[in-house]
Parts: sequence; C-alpha cells; structure tokens
Amino acid sequence: MNRGAPSRRLDGILSAARDEVQDVEFTALRERKRTDPDFHAVGCFPVWVPQEVVHAAGALPVAVWGGGDRIEIERADARVQSFICSISRSTLELGLTDRLDFLDGMLFGSLCDVARNLSGVWARNFPDQYVDYLHYPQNLASPLAPGYLREDLMRLARELGGRFGVVVDDDRLQASIELYEGLRARLRKLADLRSAEPWRLSLEELQVLVRAAGRRDPAEHAAVLDEVLDLLPEREVRRQDGIRVVLEGSFCEQPSLELLRAFDDAHCFVVDADLARGLRFFREPLPPDDDPWRRLVDGFLHHAEASIVRHVAPHERTARLLERIEAADADGVVFCTAKFCEPAFYDFVLHKRALEERKVPFMAVEFEEKMSSFESLRTQAETFVESILFFSEEVVG
Repeated sequence: MNRGAPSRRLDGILSAARDEVQDVEFTALRERKRTDPDFHAVGCFPVWVPQEVVHAAGALPVAVWGGGDRIEIERADARVQSFICSISRSTLELGLTDRLDFLDGMLFGSLCDVARNLSGVWARNFPDQYVDYLHYPQNLASPLAPGYLREDLMRLARELGGRFGVVVDDDRLQASIELYEGLRARLRKLADLRSAEPWRLSLEELQVLVRAAGRRDPAEHAAVLDEVLDLLPEREVRRQDGIRVVLEGSFCEQPSLELLRAFDDAHCFVVDADLARGLRFFREPLPPDDDPWRRLVDGFLHHAEASIVRHVAPHERTARLLERIEAADADGVVFCTAKFCEPAFYDFVLHKRALEERKVPFMAVEFEEKMSSFESLRTQAETFVESILFFSEEVVG
C-alpha cells in the first residue's frame, strides 16, 4: 500500500466530519428526515441529556451547540437578553430561522438559569415541538435521589415513546445503552491516543470526531471511529516539543475550531479537556446491570465526571480537576470560558485558589462564538508555553 494512502483516507474522514459539524443547516439530517418518514430526531441542548433514553424511544438525539460564527443574530435578541451566553442566543436563532424545523423535540438539561429560561422561550415559540426541561437531583447523597432520577427518566421515555409509537422496555433501553457505551469507549481511546501523542491527532481533529458523535447514528459513527483508530498509527507525523495542559471551562458553549487550532499552533497541547462534556459524560464504562434504568441512574450518580450538571460540592469538582492534572501528567491548566457563563466563572475562582496553593501554572481566556481573530490568544498561549519551559530549564539547571 502507498505509504501516504492511510493519511489521505484519514484526511478525508476528518474533512467530512468537520464539514458536518460546522453545517448550521443540518443538511444530512434534514435530507434524512425528508426521505425517511420513520426518522425522528430530538435536539439536545448542552450539557447532558440521556441520549440512551431518546434513542430507545425511537429518535436520534442531536447535539445542538448553537450556530457559532456562521449565523448572524437577528431575531433571537427580540426574545432573550443580549447579555447572556452566545450559545443560547444562536441556538434560538437557529430555531427562529427554521434551521431546526426537522427536529421533533428539544430537550434541555438542568444547568443554569439561562438554560431553564430558554426552555420556556422555546416552548412558547415552537408549540408543535416536544419540549422538556429535565430536573436532575441536586442532593446526590440523598436516598431519594436514585428513585427520583429513575422516575424522571422513565417519564421521559413514556412521553417520547408515545409520540413515536414506541414502548421503551428494558431490552430496548439496554440495547441503546450498549450502543452509546461502545461509542464512548472509542472516544476514550481517541482521547488517550491524543494524550500520548498530541502531534498525531490535533485538538481540532479530535473535537470534530467528538462533535460528529452528536449528529450521527451511534453505530455508524462507531464504525468511522474504528477506521480512524486503525489509520492513526500509520499516519506520517513528526514529534513536536511543547507543554501538556488540561483545558477547563468549555463544558457547554464550545470554542471555535480556529480557537482550538491556536493552542496546537502554540505547542500548548491540550491532553485532557471538558469539551463536549455531555458526549463523554461518564468518566468510565458503566458496570453491567440487568436493570438498564438502574444502570443509567447509577452512572449519573457514581460514574459521571464531576461537573456543574451533577451538583456535586465545589470542592469535589476542584479535587477532580487536580486528579485529571496528575493523570494527564500536565504542566498546567488553561481555563477557556465562554463570555457570560456564570457556572464556569464560579468554578474558576475555586479552581484558581487550589492551583495557586499547589503552584500549578494556569492561564485564562474568554471566548464567544463571534470571535474572528485569534492572534492575541495564540500569543498568550505561546507566552504561557515559554514561561513553563523556561522555568523547567531553570529548575534543571
């Protein structure tokens, strides 16, 4: 085989994924809706909603992360405040401009006041769509939490299944769990490969593969990821020097691909990140269980990443960040936070204090969807890299 063939094939897969995740018209899904009368899709606003339940109810869960820099906000500002996070405004703009009219419903998870209010605005503006706001248990240690979450997941399954003519029984839900478990396992392998050799798979490339998981059939995308995992070891790459960092603060609104590219260009290699957290919500495989509802509930309560979504105590989230830094053998932390994202800024104050106490270097950047220039960020990242490398040389010397 031609030595360059694996790289060309890989480039083609990555290009297709990049085009798909940046397509604010949702062309592929819209065409499938037009040609298949049995196809149903439910939009999922970040961070986490139970994809497995949506899938078992007969619909494809579609991750909706706003319009990025590819749409102009013209109608949404008449219905929501202009000083809230741009992902909420551009998501509403997608709806008001009929770009999401192929969706049969829209789900919002318990996250922040903006997400809660947006669910109400959505229900008022799109009365023909199924709209739900999922209230997750706030006290995870309460003996009532498992039963409460189980009942709410079962309620969601009944309501969605009723709309799509599907009865969500245990076998059906278990099958959906296995599909998404397989998908998450492959995404973990990709993340591990990126961590081991960040020059083999760029942060931008990893993220287009992760985000594509939010738009594609899980079985079909799993096959794509298998091919990527087979091709990557044969990719012609050159080892690069740089620093290893953990990226924190982008669990909801996603930085643009150009912004992510700037970190690699500066040799500030992100080897662990909370990007697209909802698609990689469980930090480890879910233990087998004959009861799929208990399996999902147990996953949420005990096997999910520490995040604002799960209402764990702030010190627990900070402790988990420190664990991730150690596990990734990271040299520092980059806080990459969306403008007006209050949950991320609340955590930043506590994380910052802990990092300062442990003398862990960090830098903070703020972004929004309409950012178009990244030279300043690249310079900031380069300075951060140089400061860490210079300090290391001083210590060695």
